[in-house]
Amino acid sequence: MNRDEQALHRLLEDTFSSCQRILGEQRPQLKYREIGTVNFIGQGIARIAGLPGVKSEEIVCFQGDSLGMAFNLDIDEVGTILLDKSEHLKAGDEVRRTGRVLDVPVGDGLLGRVVDPMGRPLDNRGPVRAAQRYLAERKAPAIMDRAPVTVPLQTGLKVVDALIPIGRGQRELILGDRQTGKSSIALDTIINQKGEKVICVYCAIGQRSSAVAKFVADLQQYGAMDYCLVVFAAGEEPPGLQFIAPYAATAMAEYFMEQGHDVLIVYDDLTAHARAYRELSLLLRRPPGREAFPGDIFYIHSRLLERSTHLNAARGGGSLTALPIVETEAQNISAYIPTNLISITDGQIYLSPVLFQKGILPAVDAGKSVSRVGGKTQLAAYRAVASDLRLSYSQFEELEVFSRFGTRLDEVTRQTLERGRRVREVLKQNQYEPMPVPEQIAILLAVTSGVFDRLMIAEIPAAEKAVALAIRQQLPEICVHLQSGKKLSDGDFQNLVSIAEQAIAIPE
Repeated sequence: MNRDEQALHRLLEDTFSSCQRILGEQRPQLKYREIGTVNFIGQGIARIAGLPGVKSEEIVCFQGDSLGMAFNLDIDEVGTILLDKSEHLKAGDEVRRTGRVLDVPVGDGLLGRVVDPMGRPLDNRGPVRAAQRYLAERKAPAIMDRAPVTVPLQTGLKVVDALIPIGRGQRELILGDRQTGKSSIALDTIINQKGEKVICVYCAIGQRSSAVAKFVADLQQYGAMDYCLVVFAAGEEPPGLQFIAPYAATAMAEYFMEQGHDVLIVYDDLTAHARAYRELSLLLRRPPGREAFPGDIFYIHSRLLERSTHLNAARGGGSLTALPIVETEAQNISAYIPTNLISITDGQIYLSPVLFQKGILPAVDAGKSVSRVGGKTQLAAYRAVASDLRLSYSQFEELEVFSRFGTRLDEVTRQTLERGRRVREVLKQNQYEPMPVPEQIAILLAVTSGVFDRLMIAEIPAAEKAVALAIRQQLPEICVHLQSGKKLSDGDFQNLVSIAEQAIAIPE
């Protein structure tokens, strides 16, 4: 070794010693990492060779930081569903394991935001500030952690609150043909939670971007976005993203439930969710069953909706109320997906296209709708007024059908028909006009007491407004009692009827 080489060697040793002192004697370490190779890229799925240690539902990372989720663990390859667009991916690309399952950001910073199922913002308002991250797939609360459903969730719709009451922690299905007002009921329910301390989550699955944009604009117009979160997986997004959307939205809602809040979540709609899952299953060559749906189609919805409940006091007392929406075809509620969800949920609100075409809005068919929680969640005064309304209204609808075949009707039948037509007119309601509980009770009491019997059908909408205004102005104490759920005396009911008669100028 010559003199120059010795000098260079000493310089390198000095440099290495200095680096060791600076880095605190750190040594580089080798890490083992599994890397797979893409064998096939399809519409929303990929088949990967390698990754022998990958686990079911583990997130994998493709080139360009695109994400996927391991779905099929076959002997020779791994079937994954893509959670991002795949135009840039091709066979031969490398795939890496991440070692984690799907999780989403949760926290108060999500309120007022529009995000995708991965928690990425879609509203151009900057990054989402998350308190922590929850797994998208979480176990439902145990039976002993649940409490009975007793507190009402007021929708602001007379026909729902009177005939099909919903409680906080209940799962109430909304189903009907397309364009019958299913999303409108959900929208009015969300708007009606203003001031009720109920946090709302709207999960749009496979919807048109324009429809969701209008929905969000309506929420903003009526001041509902302050307590609302929108999770959106558009119809043009990969089916894998549509599939995970309701689970991710439920995880975001569960954070607020576990903080002791009452939460309402709307799934719009689970028909699109089932179709996305069917598409993925067929592409991954899973065995098809009835209507080409895979055998576990019931399970994917039951494990989702089972997470909605009312927690007991030891768990914070929060609740998660679910309003899943399902689209029927040609009024066939006995189809595969509708019957599955009817058997999972605690009741259903059926919207009839026949009623919709007649202009009876909301087009709720009282005969096919039911709430399995029922009057247990209604306020005491509401129960006293509307307890017999459902039965009498159903009898009126039957009687109206049979009365078309005869021309001569006795006086009792004629009066029953006239009263029923006025009840039907009262149950009509315009969109974006949810009604407070005291006004609902006053109007329903007026129509069931016969106050509206002398009015023409066309005069009833104006009479409703007059009665609502009179109750607010002349009986504020009773309104407070009605809102708080207290029972009213016979004298209070007489006062309500008397004020209603005066409001529409009918002498006693």
